[in-house]
Amino acid sequence: MKWRIFLLSLVLALPRPSPAATQNRFIVRATLGLQALTQLCALPTLGCTVVGGLDGSLNQLFLLTTPSTVDPNVFLALLKATAGIVDAELDQVLSLVAGLNKVVTPYPSGLSDTTLVTYYSSSVWHGYVNQPAAAKVQVANAQNTFSVTGAGIVADIDTGVDPSHPAFTGVLLQGYDFTRNQQGASEMNDLTSTDFPTPPSTTCSGSTCSPAIVNQQSAAILDQQSAAILDTNAKYAAFGHGTMVMGVIHLVAPQAKLLPLKAFKSDGTGYLSDILRAIYYAVQNNAKIVNMSFEFKVSSPDPELQTAISYANQLGVVCSASVGNDAQLNPSVYPAGFTTAVMGIASTSDLDTQSSFTNYGNAIVFVAAPGEAIITTYPFASYAAGWGTSFSAPFVSGGASLLVNKQPNIIHSAAASAIAHADVVGPNLGNGRLNLVLALGSLTPPTSSSDFDISAAPSTLSITAGQSASYSASVTPVGGFKGTVSLTCSGAPTLTTCSISPTQLTLDGTNPAVATVTLTTTAHSSFPPIAPQRFVPPPPTAKLLAKLFAYLLVCVILWRLARIPRKRVLLTAGVVLPLALLCTSCGGSTSSSSSSGGTNPPPPTQQGTPQGAFTITVTGTSANLTHTTNVMLKVN
Repeated sequence: MKWRIFLLSLVLALPRPSPAATQNRFIVRATLGLQALTQLCALPTLGCTVVGGLDGSLNQLFLLTTPSTVDPNVFLALLKATAGIVDAELDQVLSLVAGLNKVVTPYPSGLSDTTLVTYYSSSVWHGYVNQPAAAKVQVANAQNTFSVTGAGIVADIDTGVDPSHPAFTGVLLQGYDFTRNQQGASEMNDLTSTDFPTPPSTTCSGSTCSPAIVNQQSAAILDQQSAAILDTNAKYAAFGHGTMVMGVIHLVAPQAKLLPLKAFKSDGTGYLSDILRAIYYAVQNNAKIVNMSFEFKVSSPDPELQTAISYANQLGVVCSASVGNDAQLNPSVYPAGFTTAVMGIASTSDLDTQSSFTNYGNAIVFVAAPGEAIITTYPFASYAAGWGTSFSAPFVSGGASLLVNKQPNIIHSAAASAIAHADVVGPNLGNGRLNLVLALGSLTPPTSSSDFDISAAPSTLSITAGQSASYSASVTPVGGFKGTVSLTCSGAPTLTTCSISPTQLTLDGTNPAVATVTLTTTAHSSFPPIAPQRFVPPPPTAKLLAKLFAYLLVCVILWRLARIPRKRVLLTAGVVLPLALLCTSCGGSTSSSSSSGGTNPPPPTQQGTPQGAFTITVTGTSANLTHTTNVMLKVN
């Protein structure tokens, strides 16, 4: 292995031309931490740059870049052979713009129904609230029957949102723009001053604006000049997508908090690394539902996307995603393909027929929802009609928020079980078409006791002794629980410290709170400790006197030998020397041995956290309430 690393290092160390403008991007899972990974990248053999972390407080997933002149395959091979690197892959560019979904004319009549009405705390168009798709899934009936209007935070990973749209008054959170690494998720920032020296009018009505195609899947009420710019310019191929999706969520759950996460540009492209960041960001900022109105086709699932989805699922987050618009049977699409952790949503018409463009098949479709001519919000305080499974998925995400309203501690599996109570409308559409009344009616009555649940993710982490492992512990209120929960951990192996930040979480009765659990291990020493010297007790006084007598006797004999004839020397020596040896040994041995009662010291032991698998228990305590959750730590 070492000679391979040496050869790869030589290849990367060869003189290279000056870096080009573009860079190679890599998603790297490591146990080193940000600082150590940065130092590793500074080595000439690697020559990479750590852009930053991708998994928030977990501090184990990072984005690295190299100059485009570096062979990415050689770099990946060298990186994977480096101690502390768990896995690495080349970042991917994904796209929202694909499929067979097209705008269909004539446009739905609701686009011309511009009368303003009050919809809970906001002012919206009448055609938006009273559209056929909302009636088909029984939005108003579900809200009124069960007294639910949405609860919790619903995150949408998309192109962003128009933050000034009046429909979102009072419910829109700031969000984050991962394409620019800044707070806020406004997709209005994608408009250039060259294309739009003056923004389109925000007072469009039937008299000044009319429906016009603005991209493949959408027709918006907009002035014709602005519509033409959007429709003919590829860099705006997905502009408005996030605002439209968020509008469907708001239609179903008008009082849910909306968290826009901008991971795609207006042309519809986005990096896988930004999608991963958005998922971890959503979970660690208390999102209860994550909507993913995108999909990409691959032969096998991306492991880091699967890890991120699993992380969300383990912390109780409800996930839904569109299955795509290629009219294919059971295609390999993700994230909808993670069927145990994500609900894949197909599209139907308002007449309960399978949409011609939707992907289908019970292997990927969990339920279907309307996805044709969906009237929803659009930038510039306007409205649009959209076609595609992108607009089917948010019906389910909004429905999940209604379930949270009725049962705040609901987790993904329970929410999916409820939503599976749907209207059967034909084969290949999973459990059928979404019916919010049936879904809400299937829930058992909420518990009357006030309590909390605790969970932690990921379930298992593997590290090398000397490294740290971080888990997210989520505490969720049950039955409106409000109070402070103290967190402790146990089960850590020897020479390992467990810390929790913060150690106390205050619950508001609705939203979960998250703490970070960090286990810091101790590295094995390079050399075993020096064995302690054996203690030999001093000989007794009798032994010392015996030795002294023998010494004096030898001295006397030697003095006498010097005065007698040579022929007596050998005879005298033959008698005296054995006698002297006998006197010397008569005092016994001074060495420590088992026969003399001595004890050998134990062999030296290796220092550091021991290898093995350890179950770590995180305990939450509030007054007389105590709950625990377990995670696994594997030390190599």
